[in-house]
Amino acid sequence: MATDAQPVLLPGEELVRQGLVDLGDNRTTDESLLVLIAAPRLRGLGIAIPAVRLTQAAEHELYERVEERLGTGAHSYYNSLIRRIVSYARAVEREKSMQD
Repeated sequence: MATDAQPVLLPGEELVRQGLVDLGDNRTTDESLLVLIAAPRLRGLGIAIPAVRLTQAAEHELYERVEERLGTGAHSYYNSLIRRIVSYARAVEREKSMQD
């Protein structure tokens, strides 16, 4: 039986991939803002993050975007996004430590 094997993604990797594409296309999206929030840590892991100028901190801009869509549910959803980007960074760190 033949299967089309999909590469296993790290937790949150789809957010980072989309965020990097969006940043490259100069689009402000939830994913691009999330990548900017985690940029210092991601850069430390060797991930190239384009420099972007925002009118306010990425954290505030992301929260406002989420709040506009979800109202009172914004806090929970925002926190889940932050947890996912942290999980991604930890998974990359773990993989890098296994390669050393």
